[in-house]
Amino acid sequence: MTSFWILLYAVGAVQAAMLAPVLWRCPVNTPANRVLSLWLAIIAADLALKAAHMSAPDAGFAAAYRVARLLPFAYAPLFFLYVRTLVGGRAPRLRDLWHGVWLGLLLAWMTWRWLVGDPVSADGDWHRRWFDPLLFSVALSYLAAATWQVRRYRRWLRGRRSDADRLSLRWLAAMSGCQFVIWAIAALHATARLPGVDYVLIYAAVAAWVCVVGWFSLGQPPVAEPLGDAAAPAPEAGGEAGDDPRFDEVEARLTRLMSEQALYREPALGIAQVARRSGYPEYLVSAVINRRLGGNFWEYVNRHRIEAVRACLADASDRRGILEIAYDAGFTSKSTFNTAFKRMVGQTPSAYRSRHAQPR
Repeated sequence: MTSFWILLYAVGAVQAAMLAPVLWRCPVNTPANRVLSLWLAIIAADLALKAAHMSAPDAGFAAAYRVARLLPFAYAPLFFLYVRTLVGGRAPRLRDLWHGVWLGLLLAWMTWRWLVGDPVSADGDWHRRWFDPLLFSVALSYLAAATWQVRRYRRWLRGRRSDADRLSLRWLAAMSGCQFVIWAIAALHATARLPGVDYVLIYAAVAAWVCVVGWFSLGQPPVAEPLGDAAAPAPEAGGEAGDDPRFDEVEARLTRLMSEQALYREPALGIAQVARRSGYPEYLVSAVINRRLGGNFWEYVNRHRIEAVRACLADASDRRGILEIAYDAGFTSKSTFNTAFKRMVGQTPSAYRSRHAQPR
């Protein structure tokens, strides 16, 4: 069985080592992929060291193996930096080196123990007393922060794009899910001590995660609109206490664009495009939608799409399929359409058609 784990670690190390330079040169999401490339290079070295130590325990890898036990303190911060860079579109800066403070402190502690002649043993109980609680506190904090970054980006995107669901970063969700699985295994190992849930299994999951990264990262689409500095709201002329004097005319203009020109039928409609067509600043259009028309931009546009679909479904002479009608109204996803329709109307599109279709 040990030879199986050694082979798995070696395959994971080779995969990570091959992916790292490819992602470094990847022209898509370049700043984020360079963070991921660095992370994979560290993982490649970590897995290779573990495979070497397991295959030849007496070959002199023990000291390096003990140092490698500190590397997980870099993994969760690197994941957070990767996510933040991906959705923010801005490369990490020198000040981001402070995210490595935990690893630096632990390396300094281990060096001090070695200098005073009391080196850290591989089977000591120091990790149970304080190492594991510190590690999981750091990991949980960074995983939570990365999740919050993704949720923030999705909320922001829904305020700008009518096809936000199509740009929902499902590939990132898959990679994030694997991270939570790995840390869950590590937590079970540290607390429950279940049979088979051990240090070997944790890094087997890491090796498997490298394959997931390879599958998704090489075909990842570019992030449509990174947050950047645009996440900060623009000031409004009316302040927070009241509406801008132009709110009424902006609302009337939006109503004309949607009802007379059916602008909602544009599948990739964005608030920037609506603002250009309306002749008003983007922040003002956004404020009118949020304050006067209810919900974010995604919800506002989809309400118009649902009303257009309802009108077609209620017309018995319209023999087009439901999905054809939905796509013609501007929807880009069957699941998004079905969910939005049922939430707004209270029944499925097919049930609505069978109940309300009337000849004209």
